[in-house]
Amino acid sequence: MKIKPIHNEQDYRKALARLQEIFDAEPGTQEGDELEILGILVENYEKQHFPIEAPNPLEAVTFRMEQLGLRQSDLARILGSRSRASEILSGKRSFSLRQIKLLNKKLGIPADVLLQEQDPVT
Repeated sequence: MKIKPIHNEQDYRKALARLQEIFDAEPGTQEGDELEILGILVENYEKQHFPIEAPNPLEAVTFRMEQLGLRQSDLARILGSRSRASEILSGKRSFSLRQIKLLNKKLGIPADVLLQEQDPVT
């Protein structure tokens, strides 16, 4: 087992190729340990070089509604008001802390996603 840091794209590709070779390694074996360590190194490299931004709050809510087959009327029931749901979905109003808590609890959307700044609608 020869493991080294991933410094560049070439190192990254070599690490991915090796991960494929040992993907089915048994835990507790030398190859299993190598798989675990390489996985950590690849994950760290990807976080630094290929960051994935969290969706904005409105995108997260509309995506989750689509996943669950919910409509605006369902969101209105969660938020307690049809007009509030309409204003939020149109981007005219941001979420209040109370609404963030409700959406987190009822739709399972992470609070840190809902707490982000919303882009104003122009």
